[in-house]
Amino acid sequence: MNDDAAPTRPRTVRLFVALAPPDDAKDELARALRPIHAAHPRLRWNRIEDWHITLAFLGEVPVDVVEALRAPLAEVAASTRPVGLELRGAGQFDERVLWSGVQGESDALHTLADVVRGVVRAGGVALEDRPLRAHLTLARARRDNLDGIAAAARELAGFAGRRWSARRLHLVGSNLGRGPGPIHYRDVDSWPLTGH
Repeated sequence: MNDDAAPTRPRTVRLFVALAPPDDAKDELARALRPIHAAHPRLRWNRIEDWHITLAFLGEVPVDVVEALRAPLAEVAASTRPVGLELRGAGQFDERVLWSGVQGESDALHTLADVVRGVVRAGGVALEDRPLRAHLTLARARRDNLDGIAAAARELAGFAGRRWSARRLHLVGSNLGRGPGPIHYRDVDSWPLTGH
């Protein structure tokens, strides 16, 4: 037996469950952000393709959790109708995160988040017990540029996007990467919301 052999650790993946705005709703917000982006180039702006509304953040979990969640999340999606939402306004978390707000069918959105979180917990994943604060994270500030977030939030505060329907439930994996660049996301799986 080789004493130098490192113990094998289970592979893990960083996951969350989310909704995503359709491309035209994201484009509408991106147009409003152009002058703000230009005025605050030192903020770390998220890629438009990564914008999402997190319903449940699972964190780092074993890869077999993915298979355990596929069928229950598919059932949730099959029993949930599309949710009417709109992107509106802006704000900040702490001094470092700029977000756009999400409004619309709030009761349906909160119910969906509660059901998703119940499925995730039933799958053996412990979740922090936080209320849903529906938003899209748009940018983060470096420690030496904290005033940029507050200014950007003020400049975007009047944004009012059109109404759209969230039509798919997404299980998303995130890649933290290295260095100061943005986090990248990829769909692990997704399911249409087809309930009535």
